[in-house]
Amino acid sequence: MTVPVLIETELGSFTVDVDESSAPLTARNFLDYVDGRHLDGASAYRIVTLANQPAETVHKIEVVQWGIQSSEEQPAPFPNIAHETTEQTGLRHKHMTISMARLAPGSAGSEFFICIGDQPELDFGGQRNPDGQGFAAFGTVVQGQDTVLSIFARAEASEYPATPIKFSRCTRVQPA
Repeated sequence: MTVPVLIETELGSFTVDVDESSAPLTARNFLDYVDGRHLDGASAYRIVTLANQPAETVHKIEVVQWGIQSSEEQPAPFPNIAHETTEQTGLRHKHMTISMARLAPGSAGSEFFICIGDQPELDFGGQRNPDGQGFAAFGTVVQGQDTVLSIFARAEASEYPATPIKFSRCTRVQPA
């Protein structure tokens, strides 16, 4: 079962189908953020392209990262979640896949990214993260892909744009 979520940004809107069946823990985490309105006012604060990664980066990726950047001063509203690998879920980091940003397994919580193009190095066994555990994919952008590509087109020389792209609202799409 998938749950559609509408994400409105200053550049337009897009809809993500959140895959509760394949990635129940990760999907529940995202939906908790959506239902609690915690992602209203979030931003796309990192846009990674082939051109703006350090030259020494071996396994380059292309993603739009967004969400809530938590810190000691401003912790995320929920605790981090256990890591659901793509080996467990069967999902893959394909074009327009949404996934969890993380450092170590079990450190994901309030930051997400959308793949631009297929990104197999982000799957279990991929080498983008040295631990080989990959990242936790949990859905796909199914409408408004042009909006995601417009955000990606705002990339700068640094992965961190001077002016992040604002997200105004994230809500479940109600059945007609």
